[in-house]
Amino acid sequence: MTNWREIYENDCALPAGPGLDGLVAELAEALGDPDPEVRDGYPYAVLAAWIGRGVIDGKRCLALGDLMVERFAHPRIEARTFAPLVLVMVVNQGHLRPEWIDAFADWYRSEADLRGRDETLGWLHAVAHGADLLGACGRRPEVDPEPLLALAAERLLVPTDYLFAEREDNRLARALALVLTRPDLTPERSTAWLSTVGDAFVGMERGPMPVWASNTVRTLLALYALADLGVPTERGGNPVPLAHGAAVKARLAEVLRPVFPYA
Repeated sequence: MTNWREIYENDCALPAGPGLDGLVAELAEALGDPDPEVRDGYPYAVLAAWIGRGVIDGKRCLALGDLMVERFAHPRIEARTFAPLVLVMVVNQGHLRPEWIDAFADWYRSEADLRGRDETLGWLHAVAHGADLLGACGRRPEVDPEPLLALAAERLLVPTDYLFAEREDNRLARALALVLTRPDLTPERSTAWLSTVGDAFVGMERGPMPVWASNTVRTLLALYALADLGVPTERGGNPVPLAHGAAVKARLAEVLRPVFPYA
């Protein structure tokens, strides 16, 4: 196996000898490895650097993206949930096939294993990693943002016993906010996706709040803050305002009122 730590410590310089195609194939395999030290370690950092620097060119990025899309049907949870992270790297470099979004949506709305972290497998984070890809795709001008906003709502409304414990609500709120920075959105298109959430809250029975509802409330409250303050497009960056932040905040307050009377 390639010594990825050595490559990383050499500023991710492309090593002499092995062909790039073989190295990319090895990296792709590592990003689905059950061992978190492999999957989430030096190979991940090297792959991110090589894609970001253009070492892995457009043709190879598209092939890598196709492979990651196939992993949405992989039997192992860690392979499924790290596929979106690789796709984020590829999409952020401007490479995107329309069919990737359809495959992602099918997986994201139906993934049943929502655990943030497993003691043996390490980070899984289906909701958070999927949110990162949702936000990356939703910022692309060639992508219709409304189906992605609706997909986020659909993901939130699926009944679950998993209470967001690893800041999944923050990651999904950020993804929604990034999509809502799109300048081509109108106030109506920015808020239409909230109608299904509002209907679900109004239809809730009295009694303890279901887990899905708690997750949803926390996500929408985080989104309210970002609608007010803006959302950085990168870590440490300046906040970018939502295209229609005031309209989003007003609609969020309406939707939350049945379950959060302080709104």
